[in-house]
Amino acid sequence: MAGYRKLGRTSNQRKALLRSQVTSLIYKGKIVTTQARAKEVQKMVEGLIALAVKEKDNYETVKVSAKVPVKDKDGKRVKEVVDGKKVTKFETVEKEIKKDLPSRLHARHQMVKVLYPVTEIPATKAGRKRGTKEVDLVAKLFDEYGPKYASRNGGYTRIIKIGQRKGDGAMEVVLEFV
Repeated sequence: MAGYRKLGRTSNQRKALLRSQVTSLIYKGKIVTTQARAKEVQKMVEGLIALAVKEKDNYETVKVSAKVPVKDKDGKRVKEVVDGKKVTKFETVEKEIKKDLPSRLHARHQMVKVLYPVTEIPATKAGRKRGTKEVDLVAKLFDEYGPKYASRNGGYTRIIKIGQRKGDGAMEVVLEFV
């Protein structure tokens, strides 16, 4: 018996399909797909969440000082004239950040290897390009799913059959988090 389903695709197409579905499931919380794909995606997601649960508290908080540009009410940088030149005004800010310990950093790299980057676009048309922001799915795994499933030993997702697809009769299912 084979270790995985080929899904009628070449290896690079199959890997890209599964990576995109894993990314979509973690970002949205549930996806609709065929039963064979769902079983493969489920394997990958369960592994990622198990990593997140294992490494969720494996960090240390560090105080860092950073230079941040001063901004006005419109969000634009404040300039001041120094020696006849316009220069951006900066202020020093103290921040507390989470610094990953080596095993959590390795887990983060393993997750990044599987997940695609996700960009969130605002719904309003004005300023759509400026309003875009990158969603950190790895942080979502560590901060949201890790603590949520800390008391569970596996079985983080479920597959619910919803019937056959009209076009080709393939069994469609909903894959969602428990």
